[in-house]
Amino acid sequence: MNNLKQEEFNQTVEYLFSKLPIFSRDGSKALKYSLENITKLSAALENPHEHFKSVHIAGTNGKGSVSHSVAAVLQANGYKTGLYTSPHLTDFRERMRVDGVMASQEFVVNFVKQHKTMIEELRPSFFEITQVIAFSWFAEQKIDVAVIETGLGGRLDSTNIICPQLSVITNISFDHTDILGDTLEKIATEKAGIIKNRVPVVIGRYQPDIHFIFENKAKQTNSRLYLSKDIVKEESNFEFQLKGNYQKENIKTILATIQILESDCGFEFKNENILYALTHVKELTGLRGRWDILGENPKIIADTGHNEDGLKFVVEQLMAERFSKLHFVIGMMQDKKRDKIWNILPLNATYYYCKPNVPRGLNEIELRKEGVEHGLNGNAYSSCHEALEQAIKMAANTDLIFIGGSTFVVAELIESPLLKRA
Repeated sequence: MNNLKQEEFNQTVEYLFSKLPIFSRDGSKALKYSLENITKLSAALENPHEHFKSVHIAGTNGKGSVSHSVAAVLQANGYKTGLYTSPHLTDFRERMRVDGVMASQEFVVNFVKQHKTMIEELRPSFFEITQVIAFSWFAEQKIDVAVIETGLGGRLDSTNIICPQLSVITNISFDHTDILGDTLEKIATEKAGIIKNRVPVVIGRYQPDIHFIFENKAKQTNSRLYLSKDIVKEESNFEFQLKGNYQKENIKTILATIQILESDCGFEFKNENILYALTHVKELTGLRGRWDILGENPKIIADTGHNEDGLKFVVEQLMAERFSKLHFVIGMMQDKKRDKIWNILPLNATYYYCKPNVPRGLNEIELRKEGVEHGLNGNAYSSCHEALEQAIKMAANTDLIFIGGSTFVVAELIESPLLKRA
């Protein structure tokens, strides 16, 4: 019976992947970059997002780590907490959790069965249908609060139908420029779209050239605007569970968010519960893929950082590690702006170029050609698994293997049987 349920769930997810436009396959063509469709879809389901409080988190980098950490703090303080994030790594239901537990396979299957006619009539994007499945499950579970991570941008992201207790914008850098704009000002304007009337907003990174955009939006909406650096002035004196130099900025955003949730939004936290949450984020929420250590001797690390800003921090962290040789398993997307990324990556590494197993994945031959032109030597492999297998074969115990360049590379390899032999 369990096998039948698993098969039915797999078929349901395959139906959603194959029938609906999805960004990982179709790129910007998959986006319903408007709130019209999600508004209709939510209305047909009696607006499940109106049944719980929420915290809305946008930004170019760090929003996943911040979302999981804030959810962990709420959860550890006794609030029944929903968490909506994207993309998933190995299981579709990673996108929707309540107190760290994924939605049941049965709920997903029954939802799609019950609403199949509406799905085929409205033709939502994959992200839109995922969102209403998650929000419907949150409402059914009678959660107290949900932490909602935007998918892309903010202003016209389908999550922007919510009216949260608090908005959070982690930082602004270049990513998805074909959709969000080719300047930081344009991207910031899109992200600022989550700032709602009289809803306070926390800005994670102070960026003087674009901060006026957030200030202007906050004035227009009569929203109190807070900067993390003004709220959290000292380095945290505990060991945050999420590793990586880039988490130093994230932890300030998280602590500022917690403080404003308490001072402005009526939530109550105990210091010991906050400390427990931030030292047990992975256990509480199931977070994977952020400076994730997958093996030792040789050390194997995976990280989902995939744009210029994210990879810059990742490489800095890599260079602080101790190793004899660095082996870099790398894949990217076709529509990724790569010019500046090549100049960030370390020259003193052997590269294993591969194509993530999604239609938007960049061909490994082309990827290698670009990399070698920038002095990054290595070979091309027809699959991520083959690339990792070769890296493990070539690495000595004192070497380091890094897996990254794209979320989809990490997703393919994070549970690879090859790692058990590493």
